[in-house]
Amino acid sequence: MKNFLREWGIVIVALLLIGAIRLFVFEPVIVNGHSMDPTLADGQRLVISKVFNPERFDIITVKEPDDPKTTAVKRLIGLPGDTIKYQDDQLYINGKKYSEEYLADFKQKLSDDHLAKEYAYDKYFQQRAETSSTFTNNFETVVPKGKYFVLGDNRLVSKDSRIFGFVAADQIKGEVVLRYFPFDKMGSVK
Repeated sequence: MKNFLREWGIVIVALLLIGAIRLFVFEPVIVNGHSMDPTLADGQRLVISKVFNPERFDIITVKEPDDPKTTAVKRLIGLPGDTIKYQDDQLYINGKKYSEEYLADFKQKLSDDHLAKEYAYDKYFQQRAETSSTFTNNFETVVPKGKYFVLGDNRLVSKDSRIFGFVAADQIKGEVVLRYFPFDKMGSVK
């Protein structure tokens, strides 16, 4: 037994440490779908940190309230108690105007050509873009205590809190901290 522990002890401890880190600290995830375009693309691979404090505009992973088996990557927009309002493609939180620079590219492309190239993969999305005058439809909501409001960056096609409702704290799995694939886009995600 001593020989076994001497030879394999370091390997066993390393595997246990890796398993504990994977279980409690970091987890790899794959982006599935186009709801976070252009910030994150379908098939990209990410690492989330399970140790974090949810902050406005973080990119997070959540269990969808209407389908707990599905994990989605979304942007955290509303914190508990916030009043979220979109009016004419402008975000207001608690009456304060916020800029969303990460949406600028798709907003411009909607204005230019109704995102024809970006939505070439789906005829329904193309039709939706052709009939949309704004990138984010007007709405107003109040986030209940203990809940969060999330949106995908690709507002015309994203399934998010506008569809599946508010997200409870225990449905948030982690914050996206790193994109590791594709290699040419490797780095932190903000």
